[in-house]
Amino acid sequence: MKFRCQLAQTVSYTENFTPKETKWTLFEIQHLVHAFYKCRMRWCPSSVLHLLRCVRLRSCGRRGRNRLPLWIREIWVYMKLLVQSLYFNTLTDSNVVFDSVFEPVFLTVDYITRWFGLVFVCLVVILTSSIVVIAYVVLLPLILTTYSPAWIAWHVCYGHWNLIMIAFHYYKAAKTSPGFPPTERNDSPFVSVCKKCIVPKPARTHHCGICNRCILKMDHHCPWLNNCVGHFNHRYFFSFCLFMTLGCVYCSISGRNLFLDAYNALERFKHLDMEKPGIPVTGMGLLIGLLPSGQTSYQTPAPTYTFKDKVINKCIIYMWVLTSTVGVALGALTVWHAVLISKGETSIERHINSKETKRLAKRGKVYRNPFSYGRLNNWKIFLGVEKRSHWLTRVLLPSGHPPYGDGLTWAIFPLKRDLIPV
Repeated sequence: MKFRCQLAQTVSYTENFTPKETKWTLFEIQHLVHAFYKCRMRWCPSSVLHLLRCVRLRSCGRRGRNRLPLWIREIWVYMKLLVQSLYFNTLTDSNVVFDSVFEPVFLTVDYITRWFGLVFVCLVVILTSSIVVIAYVVLLPLILTTYSPAWIAWHVCYGHWNLIMIAFHYYKAAKTSPGFPPTERNDSPFVSVCKKCIVPKPARTHHCGICNRCILKMDHHCPWLNNCVGHFNHRYFFSFCLFMTLGCVYCSISGRNLFLDAYNALERFKHLDMEKPGIPVTGMGLLIGLLPSGQTSYQTPAPTYTFKDKVINKCIIYMWVLTSTVGVALGALTVWHAVLISKGETSIERHINSKETKRLAKRGKVYRNPFSYGRLNNWKIFLGVEKRSHWLTRVLLPSGHPPYGDGLTWAIFPLKRDLIPV
């Protein structure tokens, strides 16, 4: 059976129809809309099409007169694109909807992080330098005068070794490129195409919205480095976190007694400052001659501390509080990354693998990470240890050796075997 819509019968659209020849009145438009809603069909695409064409033709004649500014039109087109992306294809799920809705928020955060990266780097340098200055100016003289020669040698050697490791790995982590996939044609295998870069993505490669590039074996973007953590600087980042944590714990433990002494000294100084500098003597005190003639108040003695003592105690408290706080926070981050390295994962792959584990568990299957070679082998590959001497020369001493592999191809070992026999 054929159904006809009254709106389709009323409005006839031809190729000769131009916007200048249309003169719709309010009554005619209301009649068309009323006829559309009285249509008894389930849904009439032709009626919607005719109605939209009529409204568009009616508004075409007024576009030239009421033209919006370019930046408003760009924002409007961008918002329309976001709305259209919600029903782009049948693969749309909750993640696509979430990304589309919060895309302006992500862009804002990426923009702020990109421009404030240099501020974070300067903050790291300033805070670390302040601790080094306090260690040399305040703590080192105390160590040389109070500790035994053996303890002096220990503190001097360990402190300088830790400082060198922190400075070396931070510089290398910030200045070393994380690694980017090639943009020209090549024979390297890839698993997908980046929807933002429009370039092939090898395995373990992800797009960084802050750097606006794809990163090989991307872990995350670190604002404290102003750089992405990827295949070629992942070891430098983890070593910096590890040695910075060790340095903070070393300062916190060795300076605990100094912190308690400095805190008690400041409390004592505070009570001394609260005492009045003089006590007025009046009445009978003047008659019995408690004070020399011409003096009306008793002067208390000068304080037993100097301004230098207060500054030194405050510096010790500042150092202990800062190193203890950073040691706890950075220590938790270091432990988390150590767990990921033991499992052969990055921060992004941790999220992906957990989703795959749940998805296959519903089907009664077990998911295995194809890039995990066993705990010991994962550490050997990550640290670049190929022989026993490398534990000293490449782990405990500064080393700029490249990581294992090129970051484009990855060997998949279904069985745990010794990849690098050491």
